[in-house]
Amino acid sequence: MRRRRSVSYTSEIAKSKPVEQLERVVIRFAGDSGDGMQLTGDRFTSETAVFGNDLATFPDFPAEIRAPAGSLPGVSGFQVHFADHDILTPGDQPNVLVAMNPAALKVNIGDLAKGGTVIVNTDAFSERNLQKAAYTASPLEDGSLSDFHVHEVALSSMTIEALKEVDGITSREAERSKNFFALGLMSWLYHRPVEGTLAFIESKFSKRPEIAEANAKAFKAGWNYGETSEDFAISYEVAPAPLAPGTYRQISGNTALSYGLIAASRLSGLPLFLGAYPITPASGILEELAPLKHFGVRTFQAEDEIAASGAALGAAFGGSLAVTTSAGPGVVLKSETVGLAVTLELPLLIVDVQRAGPSTGMPTKPEQADLLLVMFGRNSESPVPVVAASTPAGCFDAAIEAARIAIKYRTPVFLLSDAYLANGSEPWLIPDVDLLPDISTEFATTPNDGERFLPYKRNDETLARPWALPGTPGLEHRIGGLEKETETGNVSYDPDNHDLMVRLRAAKVAGIAADIRELEVDDPDGADTLVLGWGSTYGAIGAAARRVRASGRKVATAHLHHLNPFPRNTGEIVRAYDKVLVPEINLGQLRMLLRAEYLVDAIGYNKVRGRPFQAAELEGAIIVLVDS
Repeated sequence: MRRRRSVSYTSEIAKSKPVEQLERVVIRFAGDSGDGMQLTGDRFTSETAVFGNDLATFPDFPAEIRAPAGSLPGVSGFQVHFADHDILTPGDQPNVLVAMNPAALKVNIGDLAKGGTVIVNTDAFSERNLQKAAYTASPLEDGSLSDFHVHEVALSSMTIEALKEVDGITSREAERSKNFFALGLMSWLYHRPVEGTLAFIESKFSKRPEIAEANAKAFKAGWNYGETSEDFAISYEVAPAPLAPGTYRQISGNTALSYGLIAASRLSGLPLFLGAYPITPASGILEELAPLKHFGVRTFQAEDEIAASGAALGAAFGGSLAVTTSAGPGVVLKSETVGLAVTLELPLLIVDVQRAGPSTGMPTKPEQADLLLVMFGRNSESPVPVVAASTPAGCFDAAIEAARIAIKYRTPVFLLSDAYLANGSEPWLIPDVDLLPDISTEFATTPNDGERFLPYKRNDETLARPWALPGTPGLEHRIGGLEKETETGNVSYDPDNHDLMVRLRAAKVAGIAADIRELEVDDPDGADTLVLGWGSTYGAIGAAARRVRASGRKVATAHLHHLNPFPRNTGEIVRAYDKVLVPEINLGQLRMLLRAEYLVDAIGYNKVRGRPFQAAELEGAIIVLVDS
């Protein structure tokens, strides 16, 4: 929380308090998984977006639907970083921790910056809750929080007291509104708008007017407590950030990806079909698209991952923009269908929202460990293009790009996101639809070889085969998993033909390199060290590079959005630098590919902790390499 300037006033506390201007703040809301921390963080974020700050968020919640109340594994957190300038990450360390119970304090206090602010719900610090959190003594009394500014607030009891005159709610229901009390307090403390939250409460709880009234009263009570309590002698302002002109909205990665799929459907002129089986953290895409039938979207919740991908491939055969979504464990089950799509040469988008594994692993935690899976996780020679999103808002553009490649080259395409991107959010400049790319396609309607139709006769430029809808007169043809005879598509076991078809399919994917943007390098000072990343490490790498340059050192950065094929100038770039660092939330998968493809001695920085990188740790790794 870097201070820019301070303003003091001498009015009475109840009427006016000093206001301090800050450049940026990182706040973490933490509590039991039933305390509404995700909702609280999301509302604070929404009002921050309305206010005009740049922001980035990191929701962090347990995999269990409802872990034991008050337990350490049941802690749910939401971190939001907002600033008066451009930012790239949700922040390394929170400046403020709002802890709703001892477990939330225990899990998160180690991340808080020294000198930071702690707001604790003292009502939750009972002997039983302290034992659940493995405290032998109350941290509010033993001096263990002496490095922080601690505000002890009786959130639960004050909420119940504020709502005692609301008809139709029990004491238990009143206590559950304490998250809105906390939200009101934080909204006062950082001068967040209130109108949007009050309208949200009225809309969300419209079917229970008494609950809506209770939450609104709790929110206002929190605000008034901040204004009148002597415990909070100062409030803070973070000015709006200078952003490019246009209309913005807060958006998460899963929502942006969903909207990108709809945009791709409209841009291509194809109806959108999603075949999916619910799985964390990809389920949000199915939930986002299911209500949007008025945009020509069809969603099919299948009985398993295999059925979901099979239905999607069938939809591709029928002329839809076909998508199937999952996470790593589900992508494994889809592999046979992806191989079938390779040999059928039909467009199919497979969205992999990566999570920590192997097997079930840590379902709600991010990881980048599916790269080799999507590259090679199929039998035989079956290359598939791979596109990776790098920011929550960038998931929109990544979805359109993946759809463009799939349609143009008649191939399945993997689109990689991860749990950090899926659940994180940031401001999104709503694009001018007239500037989006035209990815329209034409179906085959007439024979392409005199009176005959050859289903595997290829476009000279793209090597794509024609897309003929079933039932088109004169274009009847055979499909299936057995090897095709070149051009005719008949079943063939001829060795020379098989060699030809394998090479043609590989050449088609390799040729996409000529149709994607070259790798761009940010190197303002002529560095000899390059930091090359992919996926959600984008923000941490960028923030770390800023810090390294501020220290007077030189470093270049580049980020891959196409991982198969690589951009055509990738080899030229990585060979141009003496040292190449590849940070990944895996044990070195991109590094392995780069070393194999370009014979460069790339160095990895690798951690798999179920958390995104912090800018500070990457800064340290970069400085060590630059100075070596």
